[in-house]
Amino acid sequence: MKSLAFVAALVASPAFADMKIEIPFEAQIGGQPLSCAASYADIGTTKSTVQVADFRVYVSNFRMIGADGSEMPVALDNDGTWQLDGTALLDFEDGTGTCSNGTVETNMVVRGTVPDGAYAGLLFDIGVPFAQNHGDPTLAASPLNLTAMFWSWQAGYKFIKVDMATSGQPLPPPMKMGMASGDMASGDMASGDMASGDMAKADDAKGMDMSGPMGWEIHLGSTGCASDSQTTSPKDQCANPNRIAVKLDGFMPGMEGMDKVVLDPAPVLAAANVDVNAKETMPGCMAFPGDADCPPVMSALGLSYEGAAPGTQVFATLH
Repeated sequence: MKSLAFVAALVASPAFADMKIEIPFEAQIGGQPLSCAASYADIGTTKSTVQVADFRVYVSNFRMIGADGSEMPVALDNDGTWQLDGTALLDFEDGTGTCSNGTVETNMVVRGTVPDGAYAGLLFDIGVPFAQNHGDPTLAASPLNLTAMFWSWQAGYKFIKVDMATSGQPLPPPMKMGMASGDMASGDMASGDMASGDMAKADDAKGMDMSGPMGWEIHLGSTGCASDSQTTSPKDQCANPNRIAVKLDGFMPGMEGMDKVVLDPAPVLAAANVDVNAKETMPGCMAFPGDADCPPVMSALGLSYEGAAPGTQVFATLH
């Protein structure tokens, strides 16, 4: 039950004043808090046991829903590390245990300001806006400078990066070629991507030896991006932007013990078999057309795939 005193305090605030807000996020696997030292059972159609190797997500376009249903943009702080011009990186892995190829630093809160008022919900996108999505990450400011979160100039960033070892698809030995950022110079070759981002289309997997275990991944980004080459930015929106619009009714900022936005891939994988990988495709689902592992995943992310209507978005919920 939300505090009526809190709402009254907002209404009584001076007109046009801004208030600082924090939007907390939490990563879970099957309803359990994420840990790089834990295993999680009953995932997917085979009830597989999984361990997480990476869990990072870009979010943007935050708005609060007013009591009258109107939308009020949240101005995110530019903090020099996690937030830049309205886009934020959530980093739930801590570089320990099965997440040893990640980074020690974590970020689980989005911070900004919004005009004082009575609010009844939260809107945001999972993804990087088009204007920020297609450029050179080596020249970008943090948090858009992580090569492990990037495919290519043409395709842009990985909006969601969840890497897992499963019962049937353990991770191969890592190829440690460390970078100053703490990411792998190989672009996380252990998880199936190439440093140059040249895995940004399904055809790149054709002819590669995918017979051994490669882990199972959810990598979501834009596809169908038309440009002259992988290192050329598209001029127009991609055919499949794949940004997830999230609406969470009932969220109110600034309260002690306030609600958290929970990100949990287990419901997304409920109809997927994470113990196998479709022949001649990258590990798991990377959103590229023609991947037989993707239909149940994309549907549960609330996205259309290969012409199929999107299902209900179950990745982001309010707790």
